[in-house]
Amino acid sequence: MDLKALYRISYGLYVISSRKKGKLNGQIANTLFQLTSEPPTVAVSINKENLTHQFIDESRVFAASILSENTPLKFIGHFGFKSGREIDKLIAVNYKIGKTKAPVILDNTLAYLEAEVIKKIDVGTHTIFIGKVVEVENIKEGIPMTYAYYHEVKQGKAPKTAPTYIKEEPKKRGRDKYRCTVCGYVYDPEKGDPDSGIKPGTSFEELPDDWICPICGAGKEEFEKET
Repeated sequence: MDLKALYRISYGLYVISSRKKGKLNGQIANTLFQLTSEPPTVAVSINKENLTHQFIDESRVFAASILSENTPLKFIGHFGFKSGREIDKLIAVNYKIGKTKAPVILDNTLAYLEAEVIKKIDVGTHTIFIGKVVEVENIKEGIPMTYAYYHEVKQGKAPKTAPTYIKEEPKKRGRDKYRCTVCGYVYDPEKGDPDSGIKPGTSFEELPDDWICPICGAGKEEFEKET
């Protein structure tokens, strides 16, 4: 089967956040969708290995921040490729405590919703949490980030715990392109890394020594040339 056909299914990109007693956490997810309008209910699919899954399962609440199209890769990588077991993801991030007491991420957010879990479905590696929406708010105007835009324009990759993750074999590309061995991000000199101030036309060798992968934060030493 050509599983890449599944890339044609439309997705958004969101920060799903929750709480567990006095602790807060959040992660990137792209499988959030509305189920009904009256009462308003939504569903989100979360990998069982993720800390956010543990938080939602215990607190029975979650918030979802709808990200804008111009969200920096570094921000997405912070919530998508780092673990809340190792760092406090909410340090230096603007958020507020919502109606459900879950944290609502405000940076790069167009709108958000909060939900109380009314049912969960075990689907193997993931759990689908179905929630009744108890709060929504529009924050600013803008174009929502889609997974297609993130994947094709931003050149972003899916974490291995994402429902849409498909292992890709390295492709033969230009000799000047370098791939991150941690997350799969490809640095393309023709595009540069505008979010980090790297102009198009900058070769990998010309990147500053302290430049890091815009998605997972890996250093240059974690990159290898594509052949």
